[in-house]
Amino acid sequence: MGCFIGWQMFDLKAIDNTWTLFLDRDGVINHEKHQDYVYNYDEFIFYDGVPEAMKILAQRFDTIVLTTNQRGIGRGLMTEADLENIHQRMLRDLNAAGGRIDKIYYCTAATNDDPRRKPNPGMIRDAQADYPQIDLAKSLIVGNNMSDMEFGRNGGIHTVFVTTTHPEQVLPHPAIDMAFHSLPDFAKALQLV
Repeated sequence: MGCFIGWQMFDLKAIDNTWTLFLDRDGVINHEKHQDYVYNYDEFIFYDGVPEAMKILAQRFDTIVLTTNQRGIGRGLMTEADLENIHQRMLRDLNAAGGRIDKIYYCTAATNDDPRRKPNPGMIRDAQADYPQIDLAKSLIVGNNMSDMEFGRNGGIHTVFVTTTHPEQVLPHPAIDMAFHSLPDFAKALQLV
């Protein structure tokens, strides 16, 4: 399946169309810029297979939300309009491939003490307020950083780690329920169960 398995706290077979998928952005959907930000859509590069993977995930999950820290705005390096432009074009391209993201949540705070900045669970709470059907026991986050895994733990949801930017991550790890090489590998694994 192209996956590593940490503690298997849940079975992929349990995931049906009542589940919610939380996704990180940089390093999961698109290539992360090393120690920098994606400032415009020309710099936004999907990982190979992600648009096709999003089509698979759209068929499997009831609700798909993106949760992303965007500190570049808080630091004055880009504007919310820049970010909105990136996200609108990303959604257009994902929709054209048959995928979807139902809502995007982002935190622009420059400091770590903001309740919405991952690993704090504020964006999970925001999604619950907007989508009352979200059941945390039937929710998971796919992320490429330990802050995403801690976000999941802090919010009471399952965690799936992708090794796109941190292949050296030691597994198993108590904050990681499952690990895959990439988001497309996770989607393919779901297809096989």
